[in-house]
Parts: sequence; structure tokens; C-alpha cells
Amino acid sequence: MITSDKKSISLLADIFVKKGLSDIVISPGSRNAPIILAFANNPQINAISIIDERSAAFFALGMSIEKQKATAIACTSGSAALNYAPAIAEAFYQKVPLLILTADRPPELIDVGDGQTIRQKDVYGNYIKASFELPENIDSPGAFELANQMINRAIDLAHFPEPGPVHINLPFSEPLYNTTVETVEGKVFPHGRNNKNPKQSYLKTLAGQWNKYDKVLIIAGQQILNNKLNEVLSEFVTRKNVVLLTETTSNLFDNNFVGCIDNVLTAIREDELDFFKPELLITFGGQVVSKKIKKFMRSHKPVEHWHLSPSGEALDTYQCLTKSVALTPELFFETMADYINTSPAAYAKAWMQKRNRVIGRREDFLSELEYSDLKVFDVLLQHIPVGTTLHLGNSTPVRYAQLFGTREFITYRSNRGVSGIDGQVSTAAGAAYATDNINLLITGDVGFLYDSNGLLNQNLTPNLKIIVINNGGGGIFRFIPGPDTSPQLEKFFETKHNYSAEKIAQTFNIRYVKTRSIRELLYALPEFFNESEKPVLLEVFTPGNTNAIWLRKYFEYLKG
Repeated sequence: MITSDKKSISLLADIFVKKGLSDIVISPGSRNAPIILAFANNPQINAISIIDERSAAFFALGMSIEKQKATAIACTSGSAALNYAPAIAEAFYQKVPLLILTADRPPELIDVGDGQTIRQKDVYGNYIKASFELPENIDSPGAFELANQMINRAIDLAHFPEPGPVHINLPFSEPLYNTTVETVEGKVFPHGRNNKNPKQSYLKTLAGQWNKYDKVLIIAGQQILNNKLNEVLSEFVTRKNVVLLTETTSNLFDNNFVGCIDNVLTAIREDELDFFKPELLITFGGQVVSKKIKKFMRSHKPVEHWHLSPSGEALDTYQCLTKSVALTPELFFETMADYINTSPAAYAKAWMQKRNRVIGRREDFLSELEYSDLKVFDVLLQHIPVGTTLHLGNSTPVRYAQLFGTREFITYRSNRGVSGIDGQVSTAAGAAYATDNINLLITGDVGFLYDSNGLLNQNLTPNLKIIVINNGGGGIFRFIPGPDTSPQLEKFFETKHNYSAEKIAQTFNIRYVKTRSIRELLYALPEFFNESEKPVLLEVFTPGNTNAIWLRKYFEYLKG
């Protein structure tokens, strides 16, 4: 096998494979030639080429989420590395494994006016789990052993105890393109993951504290699909009379869970708020979309708040955290079930009554609703095929989806780590590349236009489906108090426009369909979801000026 004559990168490629990794997304360059030679020539590594580093990193993010193991990204030196930053920040806050390989000039050429050179060591600062700089020269036994340990540690940290991005900076001296058939063999160390069960005394102490309270509320944040956890919680909530609030991005489904948080909170009257306030709040997972639940919990604080996290992270979303429990949610609830007393049913019953009431009122409202974004989402979310992975664009799409709850056998994704609109197309494309399932992205027009360069990609697969809700601008700013009454709304907040996705789709050889009514939408959807030879984009035009009005009327109706 032909590889780079740079021993450090040859060693990295060898350990990469031995650790069970297989995918790397490479952006073109010259300084990263040794990375290309070592990885792209290895038959056990799937090397992908994507021109735009920002899009490439989000594409790798989508692959990593789908495969639940790190995808590597590799680029040349200089500003190329900075274009990775948005996806790295998303991976950090969403806890996605990612291995970042940045080629660099040797240290003596930094800050001396050499071309395509910036300060790359530790360049990602606060948004990585760890940063390493691999020595170029590993000829001595000591240097080789140090590099071997460094690579092992970097790959392990990307996965344990919780996943995240890890950076390896790689200084290379010229010549860059020399090759050899002599590969460097590395040694793999065990990752040392802690699989020990918690001590019974610790669990009994937690249970003793839990059993002091009658009103226990559990809130699930964003997480990947976890059937074992779903099974544990389904049994747990019925046995213990506790309340579990979920969002679509929690990927939890059961008729005894309380979804559609914003709907339910809207229906709670002022004089009921104290009753619905929990005494014990337990949270797990990542970010929560609902601003209403954050406001409610921050102003109606529980006596205790425990956050469950394998790494012991103290995620204080509701500004009332009292304890961080270093356990996975499934292990925590499974083992605690034997120690916790059954709570009185009144608290759980009240939440369920509110949930059931707003479901009925929602259906009544939607049956009379005129053509709008809300009506479009009602139709779309009912017609998504079973087995689809649904990617929800930030701003309005991910928020609209929360109003309709979780459908069983649909997997929900969204870049809610940082909640930016950048990278939505690219992330969905990466996930689609990594699986045969339909990967559907529903995004707004501004989010799509922002990441339309994600279609500049020869690796797009036919299972990628994109729906663009085109209401002529950033509709979210018509809902937010402040921008909605500003004289600068249309130009600077909403960024009102008259662009269409049609020519973009044509440019990148994407099949294009458009609709302007519910009748046209219902006619187009069956063909849209059918198998095709290339990706397909459906652009749904809606009236931008009335969407906010209908959404406000919707919440007023739920209040009843």
C-alpha cells in the first residue's frame, strides 16, 4: 500500500483503522497532501472529497450522528481550518464524536509572514474536548511512543465518557508529496471506559431524597434514538406516577409521555402554575427547544433539580441545579425503580388532562385553519413515511414540529447544540450518505439559502429529500416580541426577499417541485417521497405576512 513518507500521519491512519473508524471527509489543499496520501490510499478507509470546509464539517457531523462514531475531517492550513468552527461548536454542544485533522506549517514558519499560515495550535479554544499537536518527527522510540499514546487518547476522548470533537494539529515540512510503501504500525490501547454499576448505597441515598417528594417532573432534552431508554421510561412513568415531558428531538415515544410542551404550558392558567410546579426536577439529554418550559421552570423553581449525565456535566438550564448524577439515564431509571416509592397520582393526572385537552383543541383549530405555515406543517408531518429520519431546520421548522408531537418510527434530528441555521443542508446530506433510509430536511428559505453551498457535493444520495418552506424571509422574527414591531423588521431582521430555490436546484442537478396550496402539496407528496435517481427538493410557498397572525391565534385558542 502506498502512503505518505511522513511517519506521523502514517501512524495516525493505522491507529484510526485499528480503533474501528472508517470515514474521513477531506477538503482539497496542498499542505494536507500527507493526510490525503495516508488516508485516501488506505483500502480500509472511506475517503470523501468536499470542496467547502464549512459544508464538509457539517456533512461529517451528519455522518457521525448517524453512525455514532467519529468521522474525521481534514483540511489544509490557514483560514481553511477556521471554516470548520461552526460544525465543531455544534458537535461540542450536541455531543457528537468528530476528529479534526488540520495540516499546518512547521513551528518555525508561524508568524514570520509565510503564506497560508495562522496560529492553528489550540485554534478551536472552548469548543473541543481536547487539542493535540502531533510531532512530525517520530524517529526516536520516545517520540514514537508519545505520538502513539497521543493518537489513542485523541480518538478515545472523541467517544468517552461522552462524545465530542477532538482536534489534532499536524505540522508538515516540505516536501509534502513523497510516498513510500513502508507503513507505520501503531499500538492500540484499551479506552478504559467505566462500565461499573453504581453503588447500592448511593442509589439508596438518592431514593431517600426522591421519596420526600410527591410532585416529580422529568424533562428529556435532545438525544439520539435509544430504544432501551424508551422501554425503561415507558414502564417507569406508569409505575411511579411521575411526569415525563418530551420534545420531538428527545426521540422518545409513549402515550403516557407528555409531548407538545408549549401547547400544554399555554393551557395552564395563572392560578394553576404553583400546582404544576414540581418539587423534584430531573433532566437528561441536551438542549430543549421550548422557551416556555425554560421560563416556567426558572420562575417556578423546584426544591431540587438533578441532571443525569455520564460525564457528570452540571447542565443548569433552569438555573436551579442542585445535583449532577454521573449515570446514563437508562441505568439511572432502571436501577432506581426498585428503590422509589409510588407517588400520588394527582400530579401526573393533572398534566395528562391538560395534554389531552390541548390535543383536542389543536385538532379543532387546525380543521378550520387557512393556508399558512402552520397548516403546511400539519399536512407534512402526517405524510412522512415510517422509517424516515427527519431533520428540522432551526428557527421556525423545529419550533412548529414541537406543536405536533412525536410520531412513532420517525427519527428526529436538528442542529440544536448551537441552534444556528448554518449547515442544515450539509448535515442532512451527511446523514443520508451514511444510511439507506429517507433523510428528509424541512427548512426555512433563509436557512436553505444560507447553506445552499451544501449541494456543491458529489456525494449526495437519492435518499436525501429537502422541503423548503418559502415565506419570503426569516419568519421567526415576526413571532419574537421586539423585532415584530420594529421599523427595521423586513430589511434587517426578517431579511425579506423574493428568491426561489428553483435555479439552485437546477445548478446542482437536484429534481425540483413547487407548490402554492394544500391541494398542490397533497398531490406532490406521494411522488416526492418515492424512490428517485437523485435528490429532490420541494419548495412550498406560503404567505409570509399572515403566518405570525395564525400562530398567535392558535395559542390563544389553546388557552380557551
